[in-house]
Amino acid sequence: MNQTPSSEVRQFTVSDDDDGVRLDRWFKRNLPQIGFATVSRWARTGQVRVDGKRAKPEDRLASGQKLRVPPGGEARGGGAKRQRRELSADDIAEARAMVIRETPSAIVLNKPPGLATQGGSKTNRHVDGLLDAFVENEDQPRPRLVHRLDKDTSGVLLIARTPGSAAAYSKRFAGRSARKVYWALVVGRPEVTEGTIDAPLAKQPGTGGEKMHVDEENGQAAKTRYRVIDRASDRASWVELEPLTGRTHQLRVHMAAIGHPIVGDGKYGGRDAFLTGSISRKMHLHARRLIIATPESKGTGGKLDVTAELPPHFAASMEALGFEESQSDASPMRSEALERSPAEKKQAARQHAKQYRKDRRGERRTRSTSAATAKKKARTKPKGRR
Repeated sequence: MNQTPSSEVRQFTVSDDDDGVRLDRWFKRNLPQIGFATVSRWARTGQVRVDGKRAKPEDRLASGQKLRVPPGGEARGGGAKRQRRELSADDIAEARAMVIRETPSAIVLNKPPGLATQGGSKTNRHVDGLLDAFVENEDQPRPRLVHRLDKDTSGVLLIARTPGSAAAYSKRFAGRSARKVYWALVVGRPEVTEGTIDAPLAKQPGTGGEKMHVDEENGQAAKTRYRVIDRASDRASWVELEPLTGRTHQLRVHMAAIGHPIVGDGKYGGRDAFLTGSISRKMHLHARRLIIATPESKGTGGKLDVTAELPPHFAASMEALGFEESQSDASPMRSEALERSPAEKKQAARQHAKQYRKDRRGERRTRSTSAATAKKKARTKPKGRR
């Protein structure tokens, strides 16, 4: 997007990434140094124009439109454009080593355990702080987080390349159309091998919001689908988890709530969460697979389907317990059943019901024909002598 110096009138072409965005939102994305009050004044006085016509802040833009922006307008202080973070060669190498897939709209990482997704109290090293490794020049937008993983959870983490793709992906995560499958090693042997845990969650009082617990009265709805893949006697089990909602620590709390905490999760499982022998004390929860529709495939049904390899400690524990990764690769939950959308599943169910009714009609006709034939034979059968 070319522009003249800010002392002169500037001309921009609306990109595909900004198709459908509001005019005021376009300024926030592309010229964040210009405040909303200035944009409103320019629109009111006719100084900002779209394809030569006056425009309002709430007007939606279309890809390819020409946007005229008057000179100046830079806000003082906090509205300045964000400076790129200076990273060391080791930081850049660490960020690049996490990449497992790149698309026009996303960078998909395999986050290692122990690395936080975002900064916080006493957390200075995190994924968000490494994202400048993917910015090659000042005009390129900084990639953005669109979802999170706990610090000690490893696996698939999707990063959006642009503000537009971030909005699209965030909408898919919020709307639950993104499908996520986690692998976990849990303590013990669940009696019910497959089902849904439906237990509302709330912040546990007295923990400062750092810990969650099941709260049937005041908690927020939380559902997790699970399936036991294999067991190592009564010692531990390997389970597949699919969160149907997105509450904080949901998978960890739910597994602890049914009496089978995730191995290494002392926060929710206490001492019982740690196994003896060669099993690592790190948490064994891994975001194994993500399936999500991409913005560039809008209207085509195209999806991003990515799988993250296990971290070393998890892979070692799997081997020690005698679990084979291939046992899950062929499961319906991870293959075609996972890939189908709710609408596709509903259509498949209708087709199945239709075929079932058709087959039943055929059975009824066969039975009716057989009964009629038998009845006719009975009428024509010669009577025996009395």
